[in-house]
Amino acid sequence: MQIHDVTAQGNNHDKRKRVGRGVGSGKGKTAGRGHNGQRSRSGDHPRIGFEGGQMPIFRRMPKRGFTNARFKKHYTLVNVEALSAFGEGDIVDLQSVLDHGLARKTGDMLKVLGQGEISAKVTVKAHKFSGSAKSKIEAAGGSVEVIS
Repeated sequence: MQIHDVTAQGNNHDKRKRVGRGVGSGKGKTAGRGHNGQRSRSGDHPRIGFEGGQMPIFRRMPKRGFTNARFKKHYTLVNVEALSAFGEGDIVDLQSVLDHGLARKTGDMLKVLGQGEISAKVTVKAHKFSGSAKSKIEAAGGSVEVIS
């Protein structure tokens, strides 16, 4: 770094180079795009993965095997510590968790994980529980119901 590279505090960005503003600007006429060719035209370059007419790599690679991605189950995850937002005797399910803003909906099923502590005596209805979450809820006097 040189002393002339140091700028005033708060100026984190170099000024944008304005192209196509006359020959004397240094980036006039063709505006840094060269003379002819695909990248000189408006609309610019082709789609991602295009290799200039060569067979693209994603078409050259063999596509074998089975993927379970289409059938994967997506769970909305919530930790035990978040369930402290509920009062004594409350029933906790996916809808009530979302209503309280304790989790963002990522799936149609609810899974309760065991991070943190809980003191409220609540009934939790979920599709899955981690072992530690189940034991912590029951130790607090609550109950767990597995929805199938």
